Amino acid sequence: MTALGDLIEIDDRTVLVLGQELSVEHDQPDVANALVHRVGDTLVLVDTGVTATFRAAVREATDRVGSWSRALLLTTHGHVDHIANNDLADELGVPVEHYVPALDVDQMRDPTQYWVRSFDRIVGFAPLPAPSVLAERLMSLFQPMRPFGATTRTYEERPLERIRIGSLRFTGWTFADGAVRVLRSQGHCAGHVIVHLRDCGVLHLSDEGNGPCGAMADADQLKLQTVLGSVALLFEEGEAEVLTDGHTFALRRGAEVVSYLDGLLEQATALHAAALGLTGESGRVRPGAFTTGFAERSAELGGGGANPNAMFTAMSAVNQLHELGLRPESDGIDSPWSRPALRKPAPDSPPPGSAARVSRDAAPSRRATSPGGVYEDVDG
Repeated sequence: MTALGDLIEIDDRTVLVLGQELSVEHDQPDVANALVHRVGDTLVLVDTGVTATFRAAVREATDRVGSWSRALLLTTHGHVDHIANNDLADELGVPVEHYVPALDVDQMRDPTQYWVRSFDRIVGFAPLPAPSVLAERLMSLFQPMRPFGATTRTYEERPLERIRIGSLRFTGWTFADGAVRVLRSQGHCAGHVIVHLRDCGVLHLSDEGNGPCGAMADADQLKLQTVLGSVALLFEEGEAEVLTDGHTFALRRGAEVVSYLDGLLEQATALHAAALGLTGESGRVRPGAFTTGFAERSAELGGGGANPNAMFTAMSAVNQLHELGLRPESDGIDSPWSRPALRKPAPDSPPPGSAARVSRDAAPSRRATSPGGVYEDVDG
């Protein structure tokens, strides 16, 4: 058992600060792990989490890694559980650089709208409140929210570098004479990066390993699975020794890492196969029924990620349907999803539902909520 703010000392200059799981029912935000490292006279912070308790724990960790006279804060991505204490950089009393992914700046400025977009995609997939209601409820847990500091810049303001580690080639940015490597991954969300600390052999995966199927609206399944395979190879080649991430409250080392990452990839292929089975030979399915079956299979495989719940399961389900090439036939609640016709229909005989077949991502929906927060179709 671990508690919020517990410290795991990896070596005398590297500490993992442990976060906590999400529990909306108990008004508990999830808090991402943070990594604290010192290279020479530079303090390196990877993410800052959320809550005053976690902020104090990060400060404690900075005292454990030895003396430093400058600091570098690296944000792996813009999700609220990773960024709320970013203004901590302004309190360190030394020259500081802070970098965030450019593709995540908009969601850092307006996280509520980012989550509304994600939740709007799961209408009809699970009996959840309206997207705006759910997003505001969720964001209320992540306070105070201070994602930017006086020195915040985007990584993309620096020249992009080609970075070779072992047999692998990445693009990203290096710091501290190459001892700190920020590698673009962009699977979990649009701007995601992972961090390799050369001298201590730590690879911080952040949220790229948070389940085998990305849940967010801007997740990229191919990039997610590609980075898992690349990181596994780094450990096989001995280029990394310790794996940390955003939501696993422990360390993994060596061969254990390879087995763990291979397991995530196996879960991804198994979930894809299960999703095909749920759509049946017709390739047509209602999202509510699909999500129920997908949740059961995901639970059997242990593929729910760090915070398994109905909300994230529904978000993963809609992404899985898109991966199979299915699209909603209309914008109605629980409208069937199916594969678009491969041949263009004759002008005088369009197939049923084709005229209304649109993507929820591209077309506005006409929805309202009942007093209980469950979606109803405006047209009845």
